Amino acid sequence: MFREVVLGLGGNSMVEGVVKRYGMQMGAARFVAGDTLPEAIERIREINGHGVKVTLDHLGESVRTTDEAVDAKESYLAMLDAIHQAGVDANVSLKLTQMGLALDHALGQRHLHEIVARAAEYDNFVRIDMEDTPYTDATLALLEEAYGAYPGHVGVVLQAYLYRTMEDLKKLSDPPKNFRIVKGAYREPVSVAFPAKSDVDENYVRLVEESLRLGNYTCIATHDEQIIGRVLKYIHDQGIERDRFEFQMLYGIRFSLLESLAKEGYRTRVYVPYGKDWYAYYVRRIAERPANMLFFARALIDRG
Repeated sequence: MFREVVLGLGGNSMVEGVVKRYGMQMGAARFVAGDTLPEAIERIREINGHGVKVTLDHLGESVRTTDEAVDAKESYLAMLDAIHQAGVDANVSLKLTQMGLALDHALGQRHLHEIVARAAEYDNFVRIDMEDTPYTDATLALLEEAYGAYPGHVGVVLQAYLYRTMEDLKKLSDPPKNFRIVKGAYREPVSVAFPAKSDVDENYVRLVEESLRLGNYTCIATHDEQIIGRVLKYIHDQGIERDRFEFQMLYGIRFSLLESLAKEGYRTRVYVPYGKDWYAYYVRRIAERPANMLFFARALIDRG
């Protein structure tokens, strides 16, 4: 219920105006690594110093014009250039609607291929984020196209709250690929998504285990210690090598837990977003965990 209420308020223009005006001072800065690429690169360098890798995301979702989509594509080429030039340990994550997919399928497709080609030049990697369900089929189709052209340099996010995801995972795993498995953070109807958190949690663990069984490189993206414990037990029981998976968390959440996993010799990565278009991302972070609302509330009290 909390999640539905927050995501509903996220579409309210009055709420959006207030949060955009004060949000960075009222908790958003905890989850966003600055407005500019140089700021983000410096933050990556600091995180790498703790033995943790990074996925960098330039915030932004649906664009309204072709020019905006071109600008977004150019920003990702610049990100890959900057990562290479700085010598930091990071890859990138993007949304296809940001690349213009909702405007013109061919435009989104072309921009994705340009970015993955640049990543391949640098022996780097592009993560295609998963958006809400109207884009699921197109996202998976474009993944397979890009993977065919640049195997090993592109992967996708799979969402555990969707009923369809286990079947998608099985279809996509021949040949094995690189998947980031998350619970899911969009507002979806019960016709396509598990409504109960307990069901999402169980499906999450099943997906991780099946992904590993099928030979995929599996990115376990969760802050839930209980789930991490269950996954680690499966990994140890099955004798799965540590180079076949990594643990991932979001910037600003449970970094000490991720750092402790890194110290134990596990591959770890933090998802680091930056940019001015942070509002939708921030709303989803609050909706995912009621505890995140406390950061906003405390900052509101401090302003008073």
